Amino acid sequence: MNKEASITHPENVAEGMELTGAEIVVRALKDQGVRHIFGYPGGAVLPIYDALFQDNELVHVLVRHEQGAVHAAEGYARSTGRPGVVLVTSGPGATNSVTGLTDALMDSVPLVVITGQVATHLIGNDAFQECDTVGITRPCTKHNWLVRDVKDLPRVLHEAFIIATTGRPGPVVVDIPKDVQFKKAKYVGPSHIRHKTYRPRLDPDMDVIRTAMRMMAAAKRPVFYTGGGIINSGPEASRLLRELVKLTGFPITSTLMGLGAYPASDPQWLGLIGMHGTYEANLCTNRCDLLIALGSRFDDRVTGRVDAFSPASKKIHLDIDPAQINKNIRVDLPIIADAARALRAMIKVWKEEKLAADPGLAAWWKQIAAWRAKNSLSFKNSTKLIKPQHAIDRLYALTRGREVYITTEVGQHQMWAAQRFKFEEPNHWMTSGGLGTMGYGLGSNCCMVGAIRIPIPRHCPISSSSRKPMARWEYAPRSRTSSTARSRRCSR
Repeated sequence: MNKEASITHPENVAEGMELTGAEIVVRALKDQGVRHIFGYPGGAVLPIYDALFQDNELVHVLVRHEQGAVHAAEGYARSTGRPGVVLVTSGPGATNSVTGLTDALMDSVPLVVITGQVATHLIGNDAFQECDTVGITRPCTKHNWLVRDVKDLPRVLHEAFIIATTGRPGPVVVDIPKDVQFKKAKYVGPSHIRHKTYRPRLDPDMDVIRTAMRMMAAAKRPVFYTGGGIINSGPEASRLLRELVKLTGFPITSTLMGLGAYPASDPQWLGLIGMHGTYEANLCTNRCDLLIALGSRFDDRVTGRVDAFSPASKKIHLDIDPAQINKNIRVDLPIIADAARALRAMIKVWKEEKLAADPGLAAWWKQIAAWRAKNSLSFKNSTKLIKPQHAIDRLYALTRGREVYITTEVGQHQMWAAQRFKFEEPNHWMTSGGLGTMGYGLGSNCCMVGAIRIPIPRHCPISSSSRKPMARWEYAPRSRTSSTARSRRCSR
Protein backbone atom coordinates (compact mmCIF):
# COMPACT_ATOMS: atom_id res chain seq x y z
CA MET A 1 0.00 0.00 0.00
CA ASN A 2 1.19 3.52 -0.77
CA LYS A 3 2.30 4.96 2.57
CA GLU A 4 1.35 8.50 1.55
CA ALA A 5 -2.22 7.41 0.89
CA SER A 6 -2.50 6.27 4.53
CA ILE A 7 -1.55 9.70 5.91
CA THR A 8 -4.47 11.77 7.15
CA HIS A 9 -4.07 15.38 6.10
CA PRO A 10 -3.77 17.24 9.44
CA GLU A 11 -5.90 20.20 8.32
CA ASN A 12 -8.87 17.85 7.82
CA VAL A 13 -8.84 16.03 11.16
CA ALA A 14 -11.24 16.56 14.05
CA GLU A 15 -10.57 16.25 17.77
CA GLY A 16 -11.12 12.71 19.01
CA MET A 17 -10.12 11.15 15.70
CA GLU A 18 -7.44 8.48 15.73
CA LEU A 19 -4.13 9.76 14.36
CA THR A 20 -0.61 8.44 14.15
CA GLY A 21 1.91 9.89 16.59
CA ALA A 22 3.47 11.89 13.74
CA GLU A 23 0.10 13.36 12.79
CA ILE A 24 -0.59 14.18 16.43
CA VAL A 25 2.65 16.21 16.51
CA VAL A 26 1.61 18.25 13.48
CA ARG A 27 -1.93 18.80 14.70
CA ALA A 28 -0.78 19.80 18.20
CA LEU A 29 1.69 22.33 16.76
CA LYS A 30 -1.04 23.91 14.67
CA ASP A 31 -3.46 24.03 17.61
CA GLN A 32 -0.75 25.83 19.60
CA GLY A 33 -0.55 28.52 16.92
CA VAL A 34 2.79 27.40 15.49
CA ARG A 35 3.54 28.55 11.95
CA HIS A 36 7.30 28.03 11.61
CA ILE A 37 9.49 25.06 12.56
CA PHE A 38 13.28 25.05 12.43
CA GLY A 39 14.84 21.67 11.90
CA TYR A 40 17.10 19.11 10.27
CA PRO A 41 15.76 15.69 9.20
CA GLY A 42 17.09 12.32 10.29
CA GLY A 43 15.97 8.70 10.36
CA ALA A 44 14.27 8.86 13.77
CA VAL A 45 11.96 11.73 12.76
CA LEU A 46 11.08 10.74 9.18
CA PRO A 47 7.47 9.89 10.13
CA ILE A 48 7.00 13.43 11.45
CA TYR A 49 8.58 14.87 8.30
CA ASP A 50 6.19 12.79 6.19
CA ALA A 51 3.28 14.29 8.09
CA LEU A 52 4.75 17.77 7.73
CA PHE A 53 5.04 17.40 3.96
CA GLN A 54 1.32 16.65 3.82
CA ASP A 55 0.47 19.91 5.56
CA ASN A 56 -0.14 23.19 3.76
CA GLU A 57 0.18 25.59 6.71
CA LEU A 58 3.30 24.83 8.73
CA VAL A 59 6.51 26.22 7.23
CA HIS A 60 9.65 24.19 7.88
CA VAL A 61 12.97 26.05 7.75
CA LEU A 62 15.80 23.67 6.86
CA VAL A 63 19.08 24.43 8.63
CA ARG A 64 22.61 23.07 8.18
CA HIS A 65 23.23 22.19 11.84
CA GLU A 66 20.96 21.51 14.81
CA GLN A 67 22.60 24.18 16.96
CA GLY A 68 21.69 26.70 14.26
CA ALA A 69 18.09 25.47 14.38
CA VAL A 70 17.84 26.17 18.10
CA HIS A 71 19.43 29.63 17.74
CA ALA A 72 17.03 30.43 14.90
CA ALA A 73 14.11 29.38 17.09
CA GLU A 74 15.52 31.57 19.88
CA GLY A 75 15.65 34.57 17.56
CA TYR A 76 12.13 33.80 16.38
CA ALA A 77 10.88 33.64 19.98
CA ARG A 78 12.71 36.81 21.02
CA SER A 79 11.51 38.84 18.03
CA THR A 80 7.88 37.65 17.96
CA GLY A 81 7.07 36.83 21.57
CA ARG A 82 5.89 33.37 20.49
CA PRO A 83 7.61 30.09 21.40
CA GLY A 84 10.19 28.79 18.95
CA VAL A 85 9.81 25.19 17.74
CA VAL A 86 12.66 22.87 16.72
CA LEU A 87 12.57 19.38 15.16
CA VAL A 88 15.74 17.24 15.16
CA THR A 89 16.61 13.57 14.99
CA SER A 90 17.97 11.23 17.65
CA GLY A 91 21.56 10.81 18.83
CA PRO A 92 23.80 13.47 17.28
CA GLY A 93 20.77 15.55 16.30
CA ALA A 94 19.75 15.82 19.94
CA THR A 95 23.28 16.33 21.29
CA ASN A 96 23.99 19.05 18.73
CA SER A 97 21.06 21.02 20.15
CA VAL A 98 22.41 21.11 23.71
CA THR A 99 24.34 24.39 23.37
CA GLY A 100 21.26 26.15 22.07
CA LEU A 101 19.11 24.67 24.84
CA THR A 102 21.54 25.89 27.49
CA ASP A 103 21.62 29.33 25.88
CA ALA A 104 17.81 29.49 25.90
CA LEU A 105 17.63 28.33 29.52
CA MET A 106 20.03 31.01 30.73
CA ASP A 107 18.27 33.78 28.77
CA SER A 108 14.73 32.55 29.55
CA VAL A 109 13.69 31.92 25.95
CA PRO A 110 10.56 29.78 25.36
CA LEU A 111 11.37 26.84 23.06
CA VAL A 112 9.72 23.50 22.33
CA VAL A 113 12.34 21.12 20.94
CA ILE A 114 11.04 17.83 19.52
CA THR A 115 13.67 15.11 19.19
CA GLY A 116 13.42 11.70 17.58
CA GLN A 117 14.45 8.61 19.50
CA VAL A 118 15.12 5.00 18.57
CA ALA A 119 12.18 2.58 18.88
CA THR A 120 11.13 1.85 22.46
CA HIS A 121 12.34 -1.78 22.40
CA LEU A 122 15.84 -0.54 21.42
CA ILE A 123 16.21 2.08 24.18
CA GLY A 124 19.14 1.10 26.40
CA ASN A 125 20.69 -1.23 23.82
CA ASP A 126 23.22 1.26 22.41
CA ALA A 127 21.29 1.21 19.14
CA PHE A 128 22.34 3.24 16.11
CA GLN A 129 21.99 6.97 16.82
CA GLU A 130 20.72 6.33 20.34
CA CYS A 131 21.55 8.57 23.27
CA ASP A 132 19.94 9.34 26.61
CA THR A 133 18.35 12.57 25.40
CA VAL A 134 16.29 13.09 28.55
CA GLY A 135 19.33 12.54 30.79
CA ILE A 136 21.60 14.76 28.70
CA THR A 137 19.13 17.64 28.42
CA ARG A 138 17.80 17.55 31.99
CA PRO A 139 20.30 20.19 33.27
CA CYS A 140 19.72 22.54 30.31
CA THR A 141 15.92 22.49 30.00
CA LYS A 142 13.02 23.68 32.09
CA HIS A 143 11.45 20.23 31.69
CA ASN A 144 11.68 17.23 29.37
CA TRP A 145 9.75 14.08 28.51
CA LEU A 146 10.36 10.66 26.91
CA VAL A 147 7.01 9.63 25.41
CA ARG A 148 6.78 5.83 25.43
CA ASP A 149 2.99 5.61 24.94
CA VAL A 150 1.33 7.33 21.98
CA LYS A 151 -1.77 7.92 24.16
CA ASP A 152 0.30 10.33 26.27
CA LEU A 153 1.60 12.28 23.27
CA PRO A 154 -1.20 14.90 22.90
CA ARG A 155 -1.09 15.73 26.61
CA VAL A 156 2.71 15.95 26.70
CA LEU A 157 2.89 18.22 23.65
CA HIS A 158 0.33 20.66 25.05
CA GLU A 159 1.98 20.59 28.49
CA ALA A 160 5.28 21.34 26.79
CA PHE A 161 3.92 24.63 25.44
CA ILE A 162 2.36 25.50 28.81
CA ILE A 163 5.63 24.98 30.67
CA ALA A 164 7.81 26.67 28.04
CA THR A 165 5.73 29.85 27.89
CA THR A 166 4.39 30.41 31.42
CA GLY A 167 6.20 31.44 34.58
CA ARG A 168 9.84 32.08 33.78
CA PRO A 169 10.04 31.04 30.09
CA GLY A 170 12.50 28.42 28.99
CA PRO A 171 13.24 25.49 26.69
CA VAL A 172 11.59 22.08 26.95
CA VAL A 173 12.35 18.82 25.12
CA VAL A 174 9.88 16.17 23.95
CA ASP A 175 11.68 12.94 23.00
CA ILE A 176 9.54 10.69 20.76
CA PRO A 177 10.62 7.14 19.83
CA LYS A 178 10.17 6.22 16.19
CA ASP A 179 7.63 3.46 16.82
CA VAL A 180 5.47 5.89 18.82
CA GLN A 181 5.33 8.11 15.74
CA PHE A 182 3.69 5.24 13.79
CA LYS A 183 1.23 4.08 16.44
CA LYS A 184 -2.28 5.53 16.62
CA ALA A 185 -4.23 7.24 19.41
CA LYS A 186 -7.13 9.65 19.80
CA TYR A 187 -6.12 13.29 19.52
CA VAL A 188 -6.95 15.61 22.43
CA GLY A 189 -6.87 19.39 21.91
CA PRO A 190 -5.21 21.95 24.19
CA SER A 191 -8.50 23.13 25.74
CA HIS A 192 -8.69 19.82 27.64
CA ILE A 193 -5.14 19.97 29.03
CA ARG A 194 -4.25 21.53 32.37
CA HIS A 195 -1.04 20.70 34.18
CA LYS A 196 -1.78 19.10 37.54
CA THR A 197 1.07 20.58 39.58
CA TYR A 198 2.72 23.42 37.64
CA ARG A 199 1.12 26.66 38.84
CA PRO A 200 3.42 29.67 38.53
CA ARG A 201 2.32 32.63 40.60
CA LEU A 202 1.22 35.51 38.37
CA ASP A 203 -0.60 38.02 40.60
CA PRO A 204 1.33 40.01 43.21
CA ASP A 205 0.50 40.29 46.89
CA MET A 206 -1.17 43.71 47.14
CA ASP A 207 0.11 44.33 50.69
CA VAL A 208 3.65 43.84 49.39
CA ILE A 209 2.94 46.19 46.46
CA ARG A 210 1.70 48.90 48.85
CA THR A 211 4.84 48.53 50.97
CA ALA A 212 7.01 48.79 47.85
CA MET A 213 5.29 51.95 46.66
CA ARG A 214 5.65 53.64 50.03
CA MET A 215 9.34 52.75 50.05
CA MET A 216 9.62 54.32 46.59
CA ALA A 217 7.83 57.50 47.67
CA ALA A 218 10.17 57.88 50.67
CA ALA A 219 13.41 57.30 48.73
CA LYS A 220 15.71 60.24 48.07
CA ARG A 221 18.07 58.46 45.69
CA PRO A 222 16.06 55.74 43.89
CA VAL A 223 16.83 53.94 40.64
CA PHE A 224 15.02 51.33 38.55
CA TYR A 225 17.22 48.39 37.53
CA THR A 226 15.36 46.44 34.84
CA GLY A 227 16.07 43.21 32.95
CA GLY A 228 14.87 40.73 30.39
CA GLY A 229 11.91 39.70 32.55
CA ILE A 230 10.11 42.86 31.44
CA ILE A 231 10.44 41.89 27.79
CA ASN A 232 9.53 38.26 28.48
CA SER A 233 6.31 39.41 30.12
CA GLY A 234 5.15 40.94 26.83
CA PRO A 235 4.70 44.39 25.25
CA GLU A 236 2.21 45.43 27.93
CA ALA A 237 4.92 45.15 30.60
CA SER A 238 7.16 47.54 28.64
CA ARG A 239 4.29 50.00 28.25
CA LEU A 240 3.49 49.86 31.97
CA LEU A 241 7.19 50.27 32.87
CA ARG A 242 7.30 53.48 30.85
CA GLU A 243 4.20 54.76 32.61
CA LEU A 244 5.61 53.97 36.06
CA VAL A 245 8.95 55.63 35.30
CA LYS A 246 7.16 58.79 34.15
CA LEU A 247 4.84 58.80 37.19
CA THR A 248 7.72 58.56 39.64
CA GLY A 249 10.33 60.60 37.79
CA PHE A 250 13.02 58.08 38.82
CA PRO A 251 16.12 57.27 36.73
CA ILE A 252 16.23 53.88 35.01
CA THR A 253 18.96 51.56 33.82
CA SER A 254 18.89 48.10 32.26
CA THR A 255 20.80 44.87 31.83
CA LEU A 256 21.93 43.60 28.43
CA MET A 257 18.81 41.42 28.10
CA GLY A 258 16.43 44.24 29.01
CA LEU A 259 17.40 46.69 26.27
CA GLY A 260 14.37 48.08 24.47
CA ALA A 261 11.93 47.75 27.36
CA TYR A 262 12.46 51.47 28.00
CA PRO A 263 13.30 53.92 25.18
CA ALA A 264 16.99 54.79 25.11
CA SER A 265 16.27 58.27 23.77
CA ASP A 266 14.40 59.28 26.93
CA PRO A 267 16.28 61.62 29.34
CA GLN A 268 15.48 59.38 32.34
CA TRP A 269 17.40 56.54 30.69
CA LEU A 270 20.91 56.12 32.12
CA GLY A 271 22.15 53.46 29.71
CA LEU A 272 23.46 49.96 30.24
CA ILE A 273 24.42 48.82 33.75
CA GLY A 274 27.35 46.62 34.74
CA MET A 275 30.93 46.06 33.66
CA HIS A 276 30.21 47.37 30.15
CA GLY A 277 27.72 49.99 31.32
CA THR A 278 27.84 53.76 31.57
CA TYR A 279 29.54 55.76 34.30
CA GLU A 280 26.25 57.33 35.40
CA ALA A 281 24.32 54.04 35.49
CA ASN A 282 26.90 52.30 37.65
CA LEU A 283 27.51 55.18 40.06
CA CYS A 284 23.77 55.70 40.39
CA THR A 285 23.37 52.04 41.31
CA ASN A 286 26.27 52.20 43.76
CA ARG A 287 25.11 55.38 45.53
CA CYS A 288 21.32 54.93 45.51
CA ASP A 289 19.28 54.47 48.69
CA LEU A 290 16.60 52.35 46.97
CA LEU A 291 17.27 49.87 44.17
CA ILE A 292 14.12 48.63 42.42
CA ALA A 293 15.03 45.50 40.47
CA LEU A 294 12.34 44.58 37.94
CA GLY A 295 12.70 41.35 35.99
CA SER A 296 16.46 41.16 36.54
CA ARG A 297 18.52 38.52 38.33
CA PHE A 298 21.61 40.32 39.72
CA ASP A 299 23.99 38.67 37.27
CA ASP A 300 27.71 38.74 38.05
CA ARG A 301 28.32 41.03 35.03
CA VAL A 302 26.13 43.58 36.82
CA THR A 303 27.08 43.12 40.45
CA GLY A 304 30.82 42.46 40.36
CA ARG A 305 31.73 41.80 43.99
CA VAL A 306 28.43 41.04 45.68
CA ASP A 307 29.64 42.40 49.03
CA ALA A 308 30.25 45.80 47.43
CA PHE A 309 27.18 45.99 45.19
CA SER A 310 24.90 48.94 46.01
CA PRO A 311 25.98 48.76 49.65
CA ALA A 312 23.82 51.53 51.13
CA SER A 313 20.53 50.76 49.42
CA LYS A 314 17.38 48.96 50.34
CA LYS A 315 16.39 46.58 47.58
CA ILE A 316 13.05 45.63 46.05
CA HIS A 317 13.16 42.62 43.72
CA LEU A 318 10.33 41.71 41.33
CA ASP A 319 10.68 38.30 39.66
CA ILE A 320 8.29 35.58 38.54
CA ASP A 321 10.78 32.88 39.56
CA PRO A 322 10.97 32.43 43.36
CA ALA A 323 14.35 30.71 42.94
CA GLN A 324 15.91 34.03 41.92
CA ILE A 325 14.97 35.82 45.15
CA ASN A 326 18.03 36.19 47.42
CA LYS A 327 20.00 33.89 45.10
CA ASN A 328 22.83 36.32 44.39
CA ILE A 329 21.96 39.45 46.38
CA ARG A 330 19.96 39.70 49.60
CA VAL A 331 16.91 41.92 49.13
CA ASP A 332 14.62 43.70 51.56
CA LEU A 333 11.31 43.25 49.77
CA PRO A 334 10.67 40.43 47.26
CA ILE A 335 7.70 40.56 44.87
CA ILE A 336 6.90 37.25 43.16
CA ALA A 337 4.62 37.89 40.19
CA ASP A 338 4.37 38.39 36.47
CA ALA A 339 6.04 41.70 35.60
CA ALA A 340 3.07 43.19 33.73
CA ARG A 341 0.61 42.37 36.51
CA ALA A 342 2.94 43.69 39.19
CA LEU A 343 3.63 46.92 37.29
CA ARG A 344 -0.10 47.45 36.76
CA ALA A 345 -0.67 47.04 40.49
CA MET A 346 2.19 49.42 41.32
CA ILE A 347 0.77 52.13 39.09
CA LYS A 348 -2.69 51.62 40.59
CA VAL A 349 -1.43 52.02 44.17
CA TRP A 350 0.72 55.05 43.30
CA LYS A 351 -2.31 56.80 41.83
CA GLU A 352 -4.88 55.68 44.40
CA GLU A 353 -2.76 56.70 47.37
CA LYS A 354 -1.70 59.91 45.57
CA LEU A 355 1.93 59.24 46.23
CA ALA A 356 4.70 61.54 45.03
CA ALA A 357 8.46 61.38 44.82
CA ASP A 358 10.50 62.78 47.70
CA PRO A 359 11.70 66.38 47.14
CA GLY A 360 15.26 65.05 47.48
CA LEU A 361 14.91 63.57 44.00
CA ALA A 362 15.86 66.94 42.47
CA ALA A 363 19.30 66.85 44.13
CA TRP A 364 19.70 63.25 43.00
CA TRP A 365 19.09 64.22 39.39
CA LYS A 366 21.60 67.06 39.75
CA GLN A 367 24.25 64.56 40.84
CA ILE A 368 23.34 62.22 37.96
CA ALA A 369 23.72 65.10 35.51
CA ALA A 370 27.27 65.68 36.79
CA TRP A 371 28.14 62.02 36.22
CA ARG A 372 26.49 62.03 32.81
CA ALA A 373 28.51 65.09 31.77
CA LYS A 374 31.65 62.95 31.73
CA ASN A 375 30.27 61.28 28.57
CA SER A 376 31.80 57.94 29.43
CA LEU A 377 31.11 56.37 26.00
CA SER A 378 32.87 59.12 24.02
CA PHE A 379 35.69 58.16 21.67
CA LYS A 380 38.20 59.87 19.42
CA ASN A 381 37.13 59.33 15.84
CA SER A 382 39.55 58.78 12.97
CA THR A 383 39.84 60.17 9.47
CA LYS A 384 41.93 57.19 8.34
CA LEU A 385 39.72 54.24 9.29
CA ILE A 386 36.13 53.50 10.28
CA LYS A 387 35.92 52.93 13.99
CA PRO A 388 33.31 50.43 15.18
CA GLN A 389 31.69 53.01 17.47
CA HIS A 390 31.25 55.42 14.57
CA ALA A 391 29.89 52.68 12.33
CA ILE A 392 27.21 51.74 14.84
CA ASP A 393 26.34 55.39 15.47
CA ARG A 394 25.84 55.90 11.73
CA LEU A 395 23.87 52.69 11.43
CA TYR A 396 21.49 53.88 14.15
CA ALA A 397 21.11 57.29 12.52
CA LEU A 398 20.34 55.79 9.11
CA THR A 399 17.83 53.22 10.38
CA ARG A 400 16.12 55.26 13.10
CA GLY A 401 12.36 54.96 12.95
CA ARG A 402 12.40 51.80 10.84
CA GLU A 403 11.57 48.21 11.82
CA VAL A 404 15.12 47.07 12.58
CA TYR A 405 16.26 43.93 14.39
CA ILE A 406 19.81 43.73 15.71
CA THR A 407 21.60 40.43 16.29
CA THR A 408 25.16 39.92 17.51
CA GLU A 409 27.72 37.25 18.13
CA VAL A 410 29.65 37.49 21.42
CA GLY A 411 32.51 39.79 22.34
CA GLN A 412 33.52 43.44 22.09
CA HIS A 413 31.33 44.10 19.04
CA GLN A 414 28.37 42.88 21.13
CA MET A 415 29.12 45.47 23.80
CA TRP A 416 29.56 48.29 21.28
CA ALA A 417 26.17 47.45 19.82
CA ALA A 418 24.53 47.35 23.25
CA GLN A 419 26.12 50.65 24.28
CA ARG A 420 25.58 52.66 21.13
CA PHE A 421 22.47 51.44 19.30
CA LYS A 422 19.51 53.16 20.93
CA PHE A 423 16.72 50.62 21.27
CA GLU A 424 13.29 52.19 21.51
CA GLU A 425 11.05 49.11 21.54
CA PRO A 426 11.22 45.59 23.00
CA ASN A 427 11.91 42.44 20.96
CA HIS A 428 14.31 44.13 18.51
CA TRP A 429 17.60 43.19 20.22
CA MET A 430 18.79 39.60 20.05
CA THR A 431 22.00 38.50 21.66
CA SER A 432 23.36 35.65 23.77
CA GLY A 433 23.61 37.05 27.28
CA GLY A 434 24.01 34.39 29.95
CA LEU A 435 25.90 31.71 28.03
CA GLY A 436 27.79 33.93 25.56
CA THR A 437 27.38 31.55 22.62
CA MET A 438 29.39 31.99 19.43
CA GLY A 439 27.15 31.21 16.47
CA TYR A 440 24.04 32.69 18.06
CA GLY A 441 23.99 35.82 15.91
CA LEU A 442 23.89 34.16 12.49
CA GLY A 443 21.23 31.65 13.48
CA SER A 444 18.95 34.19 15.16
CA ASN A 445 19.40 36.62 12.27
CA CYS A 446 18.11 34.12 9.74
CA CYS A 447 14.82 33.54 11.54
CA MET A 448 13.18 36.84 10.58
CA VAL A 449 11.41 36.67 7.25
CA GLY A 450 10.86 39.98 5.48
CA ALA A 451 12.36 42.17 8.21
CA ILE A 452 15.40 44.43 8.09
CA ARG A 453 17.95 42.21 9.81
CA ILE A 454 21.28 43.67 10.86
CA PRO A 455 23.84 41.15 12.12
CA ILE A 456 26.81 42.64 13.93
CA PRO A 457 29.46 39.93 13.44
CA ARG A 458 32.60 39.38 15.41
CA HIS A 459 35.32 39.92 12.83
CA CYS A 460 34.16 43.06 11.05
CA PRO A 461 32.80 46.26 12.58
CA ILE A 462 29.40 46.23 10.91
CA SER A 463 27.48 44.48 8.17
CA SER A 464 23.95 45.08 6.96
CA SER A 465 21.91 42.24 5.54
CA SER A 466 19.25 42.44 2.87
CA ARG A 467 15.90 40.70 2.94
CA LYS A 468 17.54 37.52 1.67
CA PRO A 469 18.81 35.27 4.51
CA MET A 470 22.56 35.32 4.97
CA ALA A 471 23.01 31.57 5.40
CA ARG A 472 22.06 28.78 3.00
CA TRP A 473 18.69 28.21 4.53
CA GLU A 474 15.75 26.77 2.71
CA TYR A 475 12.07 26.30 3.17
CA ALA A 476 11.38 22.60 3.04
CA PRO A 477 9.32 21.52 0.02
CA ARG A 478 5.57 21.49 0.57
CA SER A 479 4.64 19.26 -2.34
CA ARG A 480 2.58 16.17 -1.55
CA THR A 481 4.64 14.04 -3.95
CA SER A 482 7.50 11.76 -2.99
CA SER A 483 7.95 13.30 0.46
CA THR A 484 9.56 10.20 1.95
CA ALA A 485 12.23 10.06 -0.72
CA ARG A 486 12.92 13.75 -0.25
CA SER A 487 13.30 13.32 3.50
CA ARG A 488 15.67 10.41 3.04
CA ARG A 489 17.93 12.50 0.84
CA CYS A 490 18.24 14.90 3.78
CA SER A 491 18.64 12.14 6.35
CA ARG A 492 21.81 11.23 8.14
